[in-house]
Amino acid sequence: MAMTDLLSAEDIKKAVGAFSAAESFNYKKFFEMVGLKTKSPEDVKKVFHILDKDQSGFIEEEELKFVLKGFTPEGRDLSDKETKALLAAGDKDGDGKIGAD
Repeated sequence: MAMTDLLSAEDIKKAVGAFSAAESFNYKKFFEMVGLKTKSPEDVKKVFHILDKDQSGFIEEEELKFVLKGFTPEGRDLSDKETKALLAAGDKDGDGKIGAD
């Protein structure tokens, strides 16, 4: 399954472009711009599984660094600071990874 099976290619392009500058990534705005806020929990889990490159059931810090590339190959890598901020926002139990729930 491709990301564009779930989200608009145009929305993805705009969102990735909006955060193309280093240290500009805002996960809340990004997820809103790509349309995830309006998706069902099932669709959000499908997006999660696309981003979970090693299919471990979790998105670890190393996978988060490449989250924008998970939406489009043209996306940039997140900085260490941006990656850690995204991990902190999603890691509710403090185990260093984000689960689908």
